[in-house]
Amino acid sequence: MNTKDIVYIALFAALMAVLGVFPPITIPSLGVPITAQSMGVMLAGGILGAKRGALSMILFLVLVAAGLPLLAGGRGGMGVFSGASAGFIYGWIVAAYVVGMIVERSWGKLNMVTAAGACILGGIVVVYAMGVPWLSVTASIPFMKAFMGSMAYVPGDLVKVVVATGVILTVKRSYPLISAKA
Repeated sequence: MNTKDIVYIALFAALMAVLGVFPPITIPSLGVPITAQSMGVMLAGGILGAKRGALSMILFLVLVAAGLPLLAGGRGGMGVFSGASAGFIYGWIVAAYVVGMIVERSWGKLNMVTAAGACILGGIVVVYAMGVPWLSVTASIPFMKAFMGSMAYVPGDLVKVVVATGVILTVKRSYPLISAKA
């Protein structure tokens, strides 16, 4: 890993912090906020690739754990890692890796469909696969209730997929950070 990689990782951790400035929208029955930060996960993986994208999420979460109020709504500290939304937050690391891996593997033929598919699989499916069971356990609600309640977030996530796909493809054309060898 070189200095440039470290700068990109730090830059995307900072991007996640900036996306946290947008006020969260919380659905009262679930307690899990709708944030712009889930789009940052898609962007990190899709622009930096699997390894650097996941590392940027780890760096971001280390800063949150240190107490910096970087999550949407000004949340930070160790307490966020045991709350109802913690499974979704942990999922960001895996999601960035999955998005990045798919983008890397399809780099030569990356188009709107493959980029959007990567964002959907990593940024929605993986995050929900980790977040919904956690939510069910920590909130003491049946899994299906947690799952169905979480589906209220999917339309917003699909809007984020459209935006992230456009940004990923634009960056690929103008300033690609992933090489064909990646």
